[in-house]
Amino acid sequence: MKVIPLGERLLIKPIKEEKRTEGGIVLPDTAKEKPMKAEVIEIGKDVEDIDIKVGDKVIFSKYAGTEIKIDDEDYILIDQDDILAKVEE
Repeated sequence: MKVIPLGERLLIKPIKEEKRTEGGIVLPDTAKEKPMKAEVIEIGKDVEDIDIKVGDKVIFSKYAGTEIKIDDEDYILIDQDDILAKVEE
């Protein structure tokens, strides 16, 4: 299924990072903070004034957007104003 964001929204996929304690214990998802880094999957046609393209990594507001599931994968539909930064690696 393909989801195309409307207006000034973007479809992003949160990047999940495995967290381990100093002792090597892997923390379950329920014990971790919500990820704030994501990859841009789709961009709405009205998104302007930001230098973001599909495939870019971004930092977004912690409680922004609407979480959705597509083919058992987690995604977030987010307004362009909730994108805080572009990550360059």
